[in-house]
Amino acid sequence: MHNGVATFGDIRKFIYFVRGDLMSNIERIQCGNGNAYLLSDGEDAVLVDTCRIQYKEKIVERCKKKNVRLIVLTHGHIDHIQNAAFFSKELNAPIAMHKADCGLITNNLAEPLSAHSILGKFILKLSQKSFEKDKAEPFAPGIMLQEGDSLQEDGVSATIIELPGHTKGSIGIKTGNSVIVGDALMNMFYPVKSPLYGDKAAMEKSAERISSFGDMTIYFGHGKPVKNKLW
Repeated sequence: MHNGVATFGDIRKFIYFVRGDLMSNIERIQCGNGNAYLLSDGEDAVLVDTCRIQYKEKIVERCKKKNVRLIVLTHGHIDHIQNAAFFSKELNAPIAMHKADCGLITNNLAEPLSAHSILGKFILKLSQKSFEKDKAEPFAPGIMLQEGDSLQEDGVSATIIELPGHTKGSIGIKTGNSVIVGDALMNMFYPVKSPLYGDKAAMEKSAERISSFGDMTIYFGHGKPVKNKLW
């Protein structure tokens, strides 16, 4: 409330408390072949992933319109975390991720990846070169996320879901009839299950779980959003 008057955001949050099914606004910030997202309810927002260093200023400009209260990382790979330390300082917002991916912050090779398709092997070769060459400024996450955690206290109507397989600590963010899936699925050339993974069986289960959500819009770490399907 502002000066005793309920804002639209206050009303949305109250309805969410009662019903639990409201959807936050999702703003895609395209950064080359990767994406960052701003989840927002009114002025409050959560930044999801931070992309590579060359897109820092683009994301800064988009964040200026919002009160970013939290930075959520879907997993620990360099193309998702490279600007995390910078944005934590710039926005005065804590960083949140799953504890199973903390070891990747300083060493993206700590969890080996595999691929079985031609597309996967191509992406894997590019990724491994990047993991060896590119580094992120070290940071310590202030919040460890797990299945079922709500982002309501951070101003948005969204819930964390665990989607292991691409990495052990891969997570997604579910809000209303949409879900941000990180790299559990990809749409770099066409929408598919993650073509590279640390654990293939876990990756397959996570893809099946996303399919089970039914009529949803899928927001990828790479590529344009699409309607959900059998993955």
